[in-house]
Parts: sequence; C-alpha cells; structure tokens
Amino acid sequence: MLTALLSGFTTGAGLIIAIGSQNAFVLRQGLLRQHIGIIVAITALSDILLISLGMAGIGFLIEQWPALLVYLQWGGAAFLGYYGLLAAHRAWTGAGALHAAQNVGQASLTKVVLTCLAFTFLNPHVYLDTMVLLGSLSTHYPGMGQITFAIGACSASVVWFCSLGFGARLLRPVFNRPLAWRILDAIIAVFMLILSMTLALS
Repeated sequence: MLTALLSGFTTGAGLIIAIGSQNAFVLRQGLLRQHIGIIVAITALSDILLISLGMAGIGFLIEQWPALLVYLQWGGAAFLGYYGLLAAHRAWTGAGALHAAQNVGQASLTKVVLTCLAFTFLNPHVYLDTMVLLGSLSTHYPGMGQITFAIGACSASVVWFCSLGFGARLLRPVFNRPLAWRILDAIIAVFMLILSMTLALS
C-alpha cells in the first residue's frame, strides 16, 4: 500500500508540477491575492475528479473517441492565444503592474472562475495525463492498491496547488516593483503563445 501511495504521489507530482498554463495562472493570481482560495479549490478538485474518472476506466472513452481531444485542442489553442495577447498587452503597457502594485479593484469572481475552468478543461493534455496515463498506471496496483495510488496522485495535486497559490505571497516583495510584473507578464505571454501554437500545430 505504501509503495502504491508513494508511486501515485510522485507520478502525480511529476505531471502536475511541470510548467503549464494553469500553473502560470495560479501563480499570478496568488501574487495578486485575488480569489486564490477558490482557484486552489477548483484546480485541485478538478484533478481529483479527473484522476478518479481515470481510475474508474473513463479514460478508455478518451482513447476511443479522439475527436473530443481535437475539439479541446483547437479550443485550448484559441483560449491560450487570447490570454497570451492579453499578457503581452499588460507587459507592453505596464497595466498589470499598476493593477497589482496599487491593488486597485479585483477581477470579478465569475471571470476568475471561468478563466480557471478554461485553463483546466480546455487543455487536452490534462485528460491524457490524469484519465489515461494515471488511470493506466494505476492498474499495476490491483484491488485497494489502485485506490491507494489514486489517493497519492490526488494528494500531490492538493499539495502542489496549495503551495503554488498560497506560497506565491512569499514572492510578493520582489513584485512590489512594476518592472517585475512586466517581466512576469512578458514571460507568461511568450509561454502562452508558444503553447497555443504547439496545440494548433500538433
């Protein structure tokens, strides 16, 4: 059981911690201290849901219905491209830095939740990682071992998103300078646009 738990945790962590658009969004919102509790809950619970579905064998449907991933691929590419352009605009104008430094007004909860859900569910790789890959690996641990593997993978998601979201405040002194926010937004813009192009061309 312990082996299955540790295997699930390390495998889940390896897939989740890899730099991704969702992580960049959570980090930025954590630095802004905007609705971070809701964002952490959405991201962690979404992973738990998808991992659980993968353990239940739903990942088999993803393998049998590749057209679904194609729709998600183009939807995700369009969304990432749009978000990347917004980040590029913030980096160019310094609007994001001004907003963060002065903490003037928060983005609406509805907008933040919808954006977080888009980052989570418009990424076709999240289904491959959680439902297909983790679901397949869990079959190496029959019986209760499979459930223990899933618990380990889900725990990795909870630990990571809590650390990323709530731990971002430790970087706040660095981001008291507007230039730091412009650099962050520039990096996010490049990253999002590359991901968008990768999804569109893959």
